[in-house]
Amino acid sequence: MAWSHGSRFDLARRLVAAGQGGRLLDYGCGDGTFVAMVHAGFAESCGVDVEPDQIAACRERLGDLPGVSFAMTRDLGASNDGRWTVVTCMEVLEHCLEAERRRILTELGRLCATGGLIVISVPIETGPSLAGKQFFRAVAGLRGLGDYGHRERYSPWEMIRGTAGLAVPRVVYEGHGATGPFSYHGHKGFEWRDVQREIAARLSIERRTFSPLPWAGALLNSQVWFICRPKS
Repeated sequence: MAWSHGSRFDLARRLVAAGQGGRLLDYGCGDGTFVAMVHAGFAESCGVDVEPDQIAACRERLGDLPGVSFAMTRDLGASNDGRWTVVTCMEVLEHCLEAERRRILTELGRLCATGGLIVISVPIETGPSLAGKQFFRAVAGLRGLGDYGHRERYSPWEMIRGTAGLAVPRVVYEGHGATGPFSYHGHKGFEWRDVQREIAARLSIERRTFSPLPWAGALLNSQVWFICRPKS
């Protein structure tokens, strides 16, 4: 798991390097780790997220870094249209309900500068990758690592379908954050190829790659990456 996560951040750093010197926006920045890792290469770096407590924690920990800021996604108004040289959205879309996912993809195109770079990553939760992930999640849960003890479970029939690349019903969860109740998905039943079609309808996909083993394609990898440009 450490190798997979480390490979993901390493690949992300290499992908955004093409826009160094410009402005970087990390859409769905989480705890701000990626912004902190790459900010030195950009004139301005901003992380945005939907949870106020998360943004407050990022500002407290990382707000003193030069050129770094954090904001709520709702604050990305018209003044941000075409402002960002590089826009990243990594390991976010799989948790969004479908209508929200499509809205965010349109939003990424709005925020990115003409000729700018949009980097999107989502997990692979189908085929042999699913079987491998569930095995390691189970081991991590038994060892008490992170929150893997609360991982989503698959029935035997769902595992057969998912490993064969067939559809598995998604589960909608209800949460409550600082701004009130919200609905979201976990990883179960996520189909990255649906997202690929939605991206292609809204952005220009220049390249697709995988991590941590790019040569293995979707078969043995944990993430798929889309390197995109805004459509003209």
